[in-house]
Amino acid sequence: MSGKVNVLSHPLVNAELSKLRRTSTTSKEFREGINHISLILGIESSRNLEEETFDGDTPVGPFTGTKIKPRIGLTPILRAGLGMTDALLTLFPEAPVYHLGLFREKVSLQPVEYYSKLPPSPPVDNILLLDPLIATGGTACAALGMIADWGIPVQNVKLLCVLASEVGLKHVQAEYPELEIWAAGVDSELTRDGIIKPGLGDTGDRLFNTLR
Repeated sequence: MSGKVNVLSHPLVNAELSKLRRTSTTSKEFREGINHISLILGIESSRNLEEETFDGDTPVGPFTGTKIKPRIGLTPILRAGLGMTDALLTLFPEAPVYHLGLFREKVSLQPVEYYSKLPPSPPVDNILLLDPLIATGGTACAALGMIADWGIPVQNVKLLCVLASEVGLKHVQAEYPELEIWAAGVDSELTRDGIIKPGLGDTGDRLFNTLR
């Protein structure tokens, strides 16, 4: 993996990720854990955002302040990406949210697009692509293709995920070597069904309490 992949190394993140892995963790606790990790991912991944200055006044006197220069858009991949969205909106409350609907076909494991809320042309400069799990990497690559076709260069996209597989990361990097990726953790194995092992299970079902 190249230097474009950033894996968080923090005791708080490790503890939250371990809690997410447990079968006994409730949907409420799972949502909270995804939110907490997503917030840290958002903070860490935004360290190098370009700033611009402005002049203002405090109650005591003038000051020179800063604000984020690029216009940020959030793109969660449905449905699990919704679990990361509120945390990123805490950091970027004015950011538009562009939902992308993709699911992985069970036999071929290939991504299938079923929904896109991308407007005709991009009114933003940078995109934060949100997907809690990068398993085979196929869904992330399909979403990145949609965003690139929309008009946002890959250099202006950051992929944020809670957990990735080594195979999935290599797949995404092979197709998009200029992409910056941020992950809270990486697992080495995939099952024959393309599920991260030990992983978290079905993140969407655990987020929304729809486990059968």
